[in-house]
Amino acid sequence: MITWVSAEWVAQHVDAPEVCLLDPRRPMQYLQGHLKRAVNLPVTRAFDAHGKLLPPETLARWLGAAGVDAQRIVVIYDSPEGQHGAMLAWILAYLGHPDVRMLDIFYEGWVAQQREVFYRPVAAAVSTFTPRLNPQIRISLEELRACPAVKLIDFRSREEYAGEREVEGRPGHLPGAVNIVWRDLNGPGHAVLASAAKIEELLTAVGITRDDQIIAYCRSGPRAALGYLALTRCGYAVRLYDGSYAEWVRHGLPVEI
Repeated sequence: MITWVSAEWVAQHVDAPEVCLLDPRRPMQYLQGHLKRAVNLPVTRAFDAHGKLLPPETLARWLGAAGVDAQRIVVIYDSPEGQHGAMLAWILAYLGHPDVRMLDIFYEGWVAQQREVFYRPVAAAVSTFTPRLNPQIRISLEELRACPAVKLIDFRSREEYAGEREVEGRPGHLPGAVNIVWRDLNGPGHAVLASAAKIEELLTAVGITRDDQIIAYCRSGPRAALGYLALTRCGYAVRLYDGSYAEWVRHGLPVEI
C-alpha cells in the first residue's frame, strides 16, 4: 500500500526507529544533500543491463541490504520529476510491503522550507525482506497481448509518442495508446503530484474513464510508475507494464506513429 505524507509528518518521525527512509536518486545527488537517516538506494540498480526489472528475489535481497523489512514503515522522497521515487514505491508495493509512504514534496521543497539536510552517507542496518507478490498491479507482455480491452497510457514525451524521436530503433507507440506526458503530472511549486482535479482533466482529455482497465507504460517503467501513483491516488484501477516500449519492440511487435 502506498500513501502520501507531508514534510511535517516526516520531520516529526525522522528519528523513529520504526521508519526506514530511502533516497532513490543517483549517488551524486544524494551526496549533495539528503534527509537525516536516509539510505541511498538508486532505483537504476533495480534493472539489469538490458533495462529489465530484476527478479523479485533479487529485488528483495537488494531492499533488505538497505534496511527494508515488513515491520518498518518505508518513507521515500525524490527530486523532480519523481520517477525514481515512484518506481521504488511501486516495486515495494509489488513485492508486498504493507506500508510504503511517499513524501508529497520534492527534496528541493524540503530544502526550500529550510529543513535539516545531511551530506555524509548513511550506512544501512541490513535486514531481511521476504516478498509477497501483489500481481494485480503489474502486467506482463504475455498478459497484455491477451487483454485487448485495456486502455494504454504512454507516459513518455510527446516526441517519443509521436515517433519524432527514435527509441529502441523503432519510433512510435503501442497500438491504441494515448499519451499523457509524465511531467504534466507534477504539481505547482515543489509538489510531486498535481491536484486530483488536474489529473482528472488530463485523463478526460485523452478519453480515460473510471470504468477503464488502465495500463501504464513508458520506455522501461519509471515514468509510467509516476503515472501509476497519480492514477491510483485518484482512485483509478491501473497496472504497470514495466517491460514497456523497450520490451515490446524487442519482441518485434507492431507500433503506431
